[in-house]
Amino acid sequence: MTYATLAMLVKRFGQRTLVELTDRSETPTGQIDTDLVDQELANTDAVINGRVGVRYRIPLNPVPEEVTDLALAIAIYKLNVFTPNDKFVKDYELALRTLEKIADGKVKLDAAGIEPASSGAEGVQFIDRERPLTPESLRGFI
Repeated sequence: MTYATLAMLVKRFGQRTLVELTDRSETPTGQIDTDLVDQELANTDAVINGRVGVRYRIPLNPVPEEVTDLALAIAIYKLNVFTPNDKFVKDYELALRTLEKIADGKVKLDAAGIEPASSGAEGVQFIDRERPLTPESLRGFI
């Protein structure tokens, strides 16, 4: 399951921008390199899962809109071979900071069906061990 798609990238950034970023052949084809886009979208999913997986069960299903927005910012930044423009850099850095906040629990994902990652424990357990110092064991000292 991917958090962003090629269609979402085209809708957000435009066909022309994606052709400029992905058409890397010696003789330009004027087409989007879908294999390259798919590879970067998979890398983006790995980045998101690596950070969000600390707090939530992954893959996130359904995908919250805020995660899709973060995925688009990360993917477009990663598609740049050379120095990306300032907007892409700022959006990428903001996306990474937001993912860190999600991992730390400072930002919650609001979507029905998303569950926090479980620790495997089934509640609070108390272990009542024997008290080492009792009136009987201290007889003669008190």
